[in-house]
Amino acid sequence: MTKMALKVLLWHVHGSWSEAFVRGGHHYYLPTLAEGGPWGRGLSGRDWPGAEEVPVDRLKDLDVDVVILQRPDELALAARWLRRRPGKEVPAVYVEHNAPRPHAATTRHPLAERDDIPLVHVTHFNELMWDSGIAPTVVVPHGIPDPGERYTGELPHGAAMINEPVRRGRITGTDLLPTFAEIAPVDVFGIGSGELEGKHPGVRPGGDLPSQELHTEAAKRRVYLHTARWTSLGLSLLEAMHLGMPVVALATTEATLAVPPDAGAISTDVKVLAKAYRELVHEPDFAVLAGKAAREHALTHYGLDAFLKRWDTLLTEVTT
Repeated sequence: MTKMALKVLLWHVHGSWSEAFVRGGHHYYLPTLAEGGPWGRGLSGRDWPGAEEVPVDRLKDLDVDVVILQRPDELALAARWLRRRPGKEVPAVYVEHNAPRPHAATTRHPLAERDDIPLVHVTHFNELMWDSGIAPTVVVPHGIPDPGERYTGELPHGAAMINEPVRRGRITGTDLLPTFAEIAPVDVFGIGSGELEGKHPGVRPGGDLPSQELHTEAAKRRVYLHTARWTSLGLSLLEAMHLGMPVVALATTEATLAVPPDAGAISTDVKVLAKAYRELVHEPDFAVLAGKAAREHALTHYGLDAFLKRWDTLLTEVTT
């Protein structure tokens, strides 16, 4: 049976997630405003298959089949621009990318009072922790395009991919990086990584690189460090595992399911992680084996095909 291509409206909110989502074989429309900004940035220069930018004054003429909501304000924006109310006059789903804040177990979701829009969590941990009220919930785990096995580990350094590591601080575990940098340098890639310059001699900014270049550079480092205390499952972690990098990770949120023990080390004891980091840095053959285990696990559990199939099932349910 041939799949029917849907007209899908979404915003560019989470670039790495959207990179996977728009590969589903539908028609994807991203709003643009003259001033750009968070509500009208369009593709932001991304070359995404099947995706196109649409000025907001043309959205009402598109007759979209479903709206992918990712922020509370998008409910009102979609209603105004489409002239149809999401969940009532046009099917919609809401993708919650984040773990709840400020409170881990008692934060109520903005859609908790609505039962007409499915609430999609990207991890089982997030579904467990959010108070979703009467909203129907479903978990669609992450899946990413395979960047290929690129690991060389030629540099006896650690790599971390953290956006805004200074501002986000303890949330992303930036304060833990110097502990590992005492053993071997840690190169931090991501938006705002330059702000780390000079803060600790072993923690070095790697810059905000395009994804292809980022994957190549990260894969030259011997170990991937995942230090986030409270975040959803970082796609950068899954990218590193797909690359074939061994992983040293905090056993927090969904990472306990994403990182198998033979992929490196996972623990809430920083001393245990530091010991594993030292071993992986100084034993490259062991690091290669751990990286292969990481890649195998990532391909099995976080591949693109399974992600897109789950989304097709959900989109079919809400549009028929």
